Amino acid sequence: MLLEYLQNYLSILIFLVIAIGLGFAFIIVNFICAPSHPDSEKLSPYECGFEPFSDSRMKFDVRFYLVAILFIIFDLEVAFLFPWAVTLSKIGALGFWSMMIFLSVLTVGFIYEWKSGALDWE
Repeated sequence: MLLEYLQNYLSILIFLVIAIGLGFAFIIVNFICAPSHPDSEKLSPYECGFEPFSDSRMKFDVRFYLVAILFIIFDLEVAFLFPWAVTLSKIGALGFWSMMIFLSVLTVGFIYEWKSGALDWE
C-alpha cells in the first residue's frame, strides 16, 4: 500500500532532484567559469555614478512616499476593478456596495495626495 502511494509521487521527487541538482550545477559552473577582475569602481559602495554625500540615515522627502502611495492606489484599483466588473452580475448588491466602499477609500487617498501636492511636478 505504501509503495503504491510513493510511486504516485516518484515523478515529483525526480523533478525536484533534477531541479535542485541543476541549480547547484549552474552556481558551481558560474563560480568556475565567470571572470573575476574586480577594480576600484566595482568595489565601491555605490555604482550609480557619484559618491555618497551624506549620512545613510538622512530623511527622505515626503513626496517619495506620496508617489509610492499613489502607485499603490492606482495599482490596487486596476487589479481589483477588472475581476469585479466581470463578475458583477453574479455577486449582486453586496459585491457592488463593497466595491463602492473600496473605491471611496481609494478616492479619499487620491484626494489627499492631490491636496498635498504629490501630483505637482517641479
